[in-house]
Amino acid sequence: MAEVTNQLMYELLQRVHQQVSELRQDVSELKRELNVVRGHMIGIQSDIHNIYGILARHDDRLDRIERRLEIREFSEIQPPFDPRS
Repeated sequence: MAEVTNQLMYELLQRVHQQVSELRQDVSELKRELNVVRGHMIGIQSDIHNIYGILARHDDRLDRIERRLEIREFSEIQPPFDPRS
């Protein structure tokens, strides 16, 4: 069996310390990347929110146009709409 000396323990502890330092750097890098992804997700969420707002305004405008067309159809005598003609 190999004899355990203070020098061997010191070398092992140095390697462990180096590996822990590398792990800290890796975790720090992952945190930065996660924050970047989080920022992109927030941007996408706000874009989707804006798109829904625009669609709601278009829907309101279409409703008003449809109401105006229905009023005009009732005030004028015309044949019903036939898409085949």
